[in-house]
Amino acid sequence: MNLDEIITSAIAEDEGDGDHTTKSTIPPSAEGQAKLIIKAAGILCGMKVAEKVFFHVDRELVMSPFLNDGAKVKKGDVAFQVSGKVSSILLAERLVLNFMQRMSGIATATSRLVRLTAGFHAKILDTRKTTPLLRELEKYAVRTGGGMNHRMGLYDMIMIKDNHVDYAGGIAKAIDEVQRYLKENSKSLKVEIEVRNFTELQQVIDHGQVDRVMLDNFSVQDLKKALGMIAGSIETEASGGIDENNIRDYASTGVDFISVGALTHHIQSLDMSLKAVRK
Repeated sequence: MNLDEIITSAIAEDEGDGDHTTKSTIPPSAEGQAKLIIKAAGILCGMKVAEKVFFHVDRELVMSPFLNDGAKVKKGDVAFQVSGKVSSILLAERLVLNFMQRMSGIATATSRLVRLTAGFHAKILDTRKTTPLLRELEKYAVRTGGGMNHRMGLYDMIMIKDNHVDYAGGIAKAIDEVQRYLKENSKSLKVEIEVRNFTELQQVIDHGQVDRVMLDNFSVQDLKKALGMIAGSIETEASGGIDENNIRDYASTGVDFISVGALTHHIQSLDMSLKAVRK
């Protein structure tokens, strides 16, 4: 389902058989303006999505942007003004806010982690822990905040997780089966494998044939030891239990990537509201 289909479905979900509040209080021909007011400091994201929502609701609505995605915003800033039929503005209002508040919240949280790791080469990654059908938007928000996307789905990278290892019968067997599959199907995909302890890590180092190793739930001290074992032979990623309080410590180890699932599955939306412009 693409963004246009998502917006169409979301409008239908909200509107049902009609916006009866607006129909009963606002004349059908009434025209007006509204502005999107930022109510907290953060990183703005979702302007193009808002424009698409307004277009789907009413092609005659005119959105005039004052800011762009990625802009640093503060309380009182105005992101855009929209003009046209009042009934159309009111129908689009909640959906625009739902998209923009969540996307801006993700961008803001990502930007905060990127700032906390400044001075180290570790890149901040998201995960697949996204809202169903909204992954493209949420991962775009991560990029807007200065982070990187780990992978878009199951199709664009090999990610051998702990369950794959256990079901396959061990690390060596899982890696061998992956390499066989890639060769037989003429696919060129990066291969990453998750390890849970030093024993599994040593098995990966000894076996090779992977591009990156994910060190899951390693403490900072254990991560330093693991990086010493790897000695730069494989890309490294730290994951699990990493937040604002300890991410700089993890980045200081020299790890290449830090993945944070909370960027998309446990986020505080950025406060904003769409308010009528009174004449």
